[in-house]
Amino acid sequence: MRNKFMAVTVGALLGLSGMAAAQPPEGKGPPAGKGPAKKEAAATAGKTELTWWGHAAFVLRTPGGATLAIDPWFSNPKAPQGAQWPEQVDAILVSHGHFDHVGETKALQQKTGAQVFGCYELISLLGIPQDKAVGGNVGGTFKVKDATIHFVEAVHSSSYAADEKSPSQYAGAPMGFVIQIDNGPTLYHGGDTGLFGGMSQIAERFKPTYALLPIGGHFTLDPTGAAQAARLLGNPTVVPMHYGTFPLLAGTPDKLEADLKKAKSNAKVKPLEPGKATAL
Repeated sequence: MRNKFMAVTVGALLGLSGMAAAQPPEGKGPPAGKGPAKKEAAATAGKTELTWWGHAAFVLRTPGGATLAIDPWFSNPKAPQGAQWPEQVDAILVSHGHFDHVGETKALQQKTGAQVFGCYELISLLGIPQDKAVGGNVGGTFKVKDATIHFVEAVHSSSYAADEKSPSQYAGAPMGFVIQIDNGPTLYHGGDTGLFGGMSQIAERFKPTYALLPIGGHFTLDPTGAAQAARLLGNPTVVPMHYGTFPLLAGTPDKLEADLKKAKSNAKVKPLEPGKATAL
């Protein structure tokens, strides 16, 4: 999205005077000259824990000690104030190349030594060390401790620019992720997506327990579309995301609840508070 279209959209419609290239917030980024920090404990009491950082950014911790960061735009306007970045991350999952999803991927990788997973074309653009860059495509499956990560389809676009002065480059196909936790829940992170029939195939194969779905509209699903997506996905518990970050992303969890009822879906809605770890 860091192109002329996005500059106009963000500047004019959202009332922002240009979006700076994603950088580590002061005091939260990687310590200068230091390598990966010590490992953190596994999720409390054998539970999988999910923390929302606002927008589409999440940190997932598993009972087996895996820590996954998804679309880590940790400096987004809804991010928890004063929160420190995770000290230990095993894998960073990036759904597509737009700045509000790539976020602080490179800095977080440098801080933690994590592997970075995403579309082959995108990963090749991010400047990640070769031994830490895991580029794949829809259909790929990867194992990180007790988490199995599947790359799945998303309906969106994808381009990447290293900074505001650089031209946008084709960043391959956008993707979502299905994350299966051994002896635990299965999560589907839709990335930025619209509604597509393949969601029913995701339901048939993976049977997700939780669906992290965008509800903001304009660039992604709105609440009505997310309600239809929940039905196609087999009515998992829906964790709404990608809303409220800017006025343009107007969908709300309350509207999603109402639209689920209209769609005759029995899926539950589980809104998360930014910065609060939630046991699943």
